[in-house]
Order: sequence, then C-alpha cells, then structure tokens
Amino acid sequence: MKKRPSWWLDFLRIAWPLTTLSAKMTQWPIVGKFLAVLVRPIFTGKNFHVTHVPVNLDVRGAGSTYLPERILEELIKRSAHRVTINRCTCRESKQCKHYPVEDACLHLGEGTSYLDPHLATPRTVESALAHMRKMIGMGLIPMIGRVRMDDFFYGTPNTGRSLTVCFCCPCCCTIFESTRYFPDDVKGSLVRLKGLKVLIDNSACTRCGLCVEGCFTRALTLGDGGVAWDESLCKGCGHCATVCPQKIITIAVDDVEEAVREVMGRLNERINIGPDAK
Repeated sequence: MKKRPSWWLDFLRIAWPLTTLSAKMTQWPIVGKFLAVLVRPIFTGKNFHVTHVPVNLDVRGAGSTYLPERILEELIKRSAHRVTINRCTCRESKQCKHYPVEDACLHLGEGTSYLDPHLATPRTVESALAHMRKMIGMGLIPMIGRVRMDDFFYGTPNTGRSLTVCFCCPCCCTIFESTRYFPDDVKGSLVRLKGLKVLIDNSACTRCGLCVEGCFTRALTLGDGGVAWDESLCKGCGHCATVCPQKIITIAVDDVEEAVREVMGRLNERINIGPDAK
C-alpha cells in the first residue's frame, strides 16, 4: 500500500459521514441494489468479519474471568506488531463530547508495521494491554475482527495480517449507526459471541424504552408485556444493559470456554497476526 499524506486523518474526518450515507443508500430504490452489489465483496467473507465483546457480561460458571480482557490479552500477546490509531475518525467526525478522540483503535499484526507515524503509534505488548484496559474501563465496547476497508483507510497491505480492535462508543460508532441499513448478508458479517443471551426481568421493567432506543440493530421491542429480545437481530454489543436505568437487563454467556474457542477459531481462519506467515 502507498503511504498516506500527513493530512490524511483530516481528510478522513471530513469524508467519514459518507460511510453511513453509503449504507443508507443501499436501501434506496434502483441505485440501492446497484450499490449493494458493489459493497458486498468488501463487507462479506474474509474482508469483513467482526464480533463485539460486551464489557458488561455476566459470565456464569467462570469465576472471576473477565471475558473482554481475556480475549484481547491473548490477541495482543500473540501479535507480531501493535499500533494505536492516533485519532478516532468516528469520534472526531462527530465531535464527540463523551470519549477521547486521541489514542483510538488498536490494530494488531505484522501488517500494522507499515502504518505512517502520523497515523498510528507503535505499542509494546505492555502499553497495548494498558491501552486496552483503559478503553474498557471507560465503558467502550470492543469490536474485534477483520475490516478490509481499514487497509485502505490507513495504508495496511492487504495480506490478511492486520486485525482491528475498535473501542466503540454508541454516540459516534459508524458500525452502530450503519448496521440497520446493511444488506442482510453484510449484517451477517457481524457475528454475535457464541452463547450470548440478553436476559430481561420484565417484572421490574418501567417501560421507559431507553434500551429499545439504544439498540442499533432494532433487536429490542417494547410491548404490553415489557421488552422483547429478537435473537436473530441481536449482535451482542451489550449497550442495552448499560443504558437500562433499572439494571434489569443482563448480558450472559454460560459457556465462556466455548465462547473463547469459537471466536478465536473464527479470527484465526481469517487473519494471521503472529510473526510467521501462513
């Protein structure tokens, strides 16, 4: 990939709203079908495959295991190279007032060694772990996986040796804002953590509707019986549990070992972040 000029992050900030607009355009008559055909190869298969790891999981039968840190720590320690993107384009384009723009996404793998220093900062294993824990401590939601478009955005070679770890905020995240407009097969590239369930105690629900409003995939609906969860639509970000003022929504994974094995298996099929090429 060619190097990116020093003004590139400013250009991305200005152009970033087009990412959500293009997703909306796939729903337009006539032109939408044509656009969907163009974007499918970029946002399906090995080019786009991501999973959210909620920071508010109720991990049952796993002692004190904290699943987000466990998964990310393993990936960070295994990675041949690590960088953090200097500025979060999602937050910068939205002028986020809640979370920092600086020191944003974490990218792992040999491919990240090609990124320009004005775009990304190299990290040791220790500093990458500290960054991860800081982001999770703020309540930001990790989204991990293969994002082919990041190769273009940041100048990473398209060799399948770069893994993206976004720390998503619900107020600015492009994926949160765009997913509902994606074609169904593209939505399928956002894979919920295996065994993740949303449990709702409707006996204590006040019907405020905040969880329904906050669900970026429209997986929650409010009716006479309270809040209903549509498993087929849910991507497992856990935001509904965060915004619930009554704290009657629980994000649960019963078999944590199987969840870890499954997500690692999917990532290994698509990305090699270690020091040795496939």
